[in-house]
Amino acid sequence: MNDKVIGIIGGMGPEATADLFMKIIQKTKVEKDQDHFRIIIDNNPKIPDRTKAILYGGESPINALINTAKNLEKAGVDVACIPCMTSHYFIEEIQNSVSYPIINAFDVVRECIFKHYPNAKNIGVLATTGTVKTGIFKKHLDFANVIYPSPTIQEEKVMEAIYGEKGIKRGVKNEIPLNLLKSAAEHLISQGAELIILGCTEIGLVLKQEHVEVPVIDPMDVLADALIK
Repeated sequence: MNDKVIGIIGGMGPEATADLFMKIIQKTKVEKDQDHFRIIIDNNPKIPDRTKAILYGGESPINALINTAKNLEKAGVDVACIPCMTSHYFIEEIQNSVSYPIINAFDVVRECIFKHYPNAKNIGVLATTGTVKTGIFKKHLDFANVIYPSPTIQEEKVMEAIYGEKGIKRGVKNEIPLNLLKSAAEHLISQGAELIILGCTEIGLVLKQEHVEVPVIDPMDVLADALIK
């Protein structure tokens, strides 16, 4: 029986949080309800926007992130995660505020690449501009050449698919954001990307392996596996 309690520091965004929740459920081998993990989620969409804070001096999300993490501590979780790649910019401060371990999605992605794609040297990343500007992917993937979209494609394709009027954060998950992201992925491949990381949790809600010619890593897939282990 899976006795550990998993926590999710969520709400960034809510659908990405729900998607990770479902991934954990679907990946857990069970015979009955009682075999599942107890999972406690604080779905806090009131956490200030991470990209605005990092790039444009917007309200810092750190206090809200810490308060959310502490809510899970009070609830008695054994381990937790953050289904938002941009929020990992603040993970050290969050981890220092609580006693339970927070699994770093960047660490598990790195391990996944070493295990399954050890020869990959050119890795494409689709992520928010905030995540790109922090250099956090290059820090964790320092063994490879990290390829980002050009500035124009980053704003007109990737950010438009995530934040635009017909973007994923507005609840749109049809061919409009999908085609934008497919185009951005094709651009990365044309630049030599041998595999692509879906470096924003919203992206994985619409862009799947079948849409891309090279291997795709969804950090939420590998994060769910790591939590279960």
